[in-house]
Amino acid sequence: MTDTHSAPATLPTRRSDLLNPPEEYRRLREEEPVSRLSFPDGTVGWLVTRYEDVRAVLADPRFSTYLARHSSPVRATPPEERGELPPGHFISMDAPDHTRYRRLLTGQFTVRRMRALIPRVEQIVNGRLDVMEQVGEPADLVEAFALPVAALVICELLGVSYDDREYLQEVSETLMSSDAPTSELYAAVAGLSTYLRDLVRAKHEQPGDDIISGLVTGDNGLTDEEIAGMALPLLLAGYDAAANMLGLGVLALLLEPDQLAPLRGDDQVAQDNLVEELLRYLTTVHLGTIRGAKEDVRVGGELVREGEIVVASLAAANRDPQCCPDPDRLDVTRGRTSHLAFGHGPHQCLGQQLARVVLKVGYRELFRRFPGLRLAVPPEEIDTRDDKVMYGVYALPVAWSDQ
Repeated sequence: MTDTHSAPATLPTRRSDLLNPPEEYRRLREEEPVSRLSFPDGTVGWLVTRYEDVRAVLADPRFSTYLARHSSPVRATPPEERGELPPGHFISMDAPDHTRYRRLLTGQFTVRRMRALIPRVEQIVNGRLDVMEQVGEPADLVEAFALPVAALVICELLGVSYDDREYLQEVSETLMSSDAPTSELYAAVAGLSTYLRDLVRAKHEQPGDDIISGLVTGDNGLTDEEIAGMALPLLLAGYDAAANMLGLGVLALLLEPDQLAPLRGDDQVAQDNLVEELLRYLTTVHLGTIRGAKEDVRVGGELVREGEIVVASLAAANRDPQCCPDPDRLDVTRGRTSHLAFGHGPHQCLGQQLARVVLKVGYRELFRRFPGLRLAVPPEEIDTRDDKVMYGVYALPVAWSDQ
């Protein structure tokens, strides 16, 4: 560590308001874009906050997701509690293993297939809006809309029973927690792995038109354990990311109603831009993306030693003026930016096209059905998911009738 560095700090997590990342990111990005970071287990790594440096780290094959699998900037993982991830858990692998598994899934998430899903997503979204309308206001938008829409879409895509949604939500809450004991995390992974292996075996007997069935019936040489391991991160990330962006995006639009215009017309490009801007501005992956250095690597002029852990902050990078002009302003009319909400490089989110479809349909249909949608509580009463891997809101009470 050079003399120009201040003492290692912990990851910034304190927010000054609901929608903006911690203010400390701005100072670090401007004064110390590659800074020393203290981990809860006592080790010292690095925090990268500048847009071009974050992109560089995520694209560089000299950085490993496998080496970083036991590291967390918010939780210590004692060696005795470190279990192994299931076979096929490709998001924690490096090339060539990661490449092999991801290639088998890429064809399942094409833009064409995601566009073909639009009518079904519209049916799911409007079905949940029907229920909201029937039950009446006020309603918790997270419980009544965001969670069930996300669950219905990902369950249908993967071939998982929607009847098991309560179990899946419970497991997701544990696995996406930033402060749950490591033993609980691995117990949850083990339980979900068993659930998915049973599901894979059932697909042998009765395959359907879903991703897991496609892997089961495909000529790919995969074992049942590998297929279950591949499905695990798809299920968790697809469910949690969509649910949190639906809730948080609606909150942002309610707090800044001048941004709603694209949803009240039929301009598809304008609606696409609205989704992209919300993804950039909110960046629900708020704790950063973790990598381990396979060898000595220079990042932003700093030497990262072999074995050191780097946290690349997507939230900080997406608020960098290098990403777009006036980045701290929500502007749904700005053209598409090269934001990093879905990551970057070989591990960029595989389901990003699905997420875009769900968000676009979800926001559009919600505000068309309830043009008078508004918060039913003061903003300061909204409880945020600061303690989760994905930022969002625990509940979002809303009303919609004329006041």
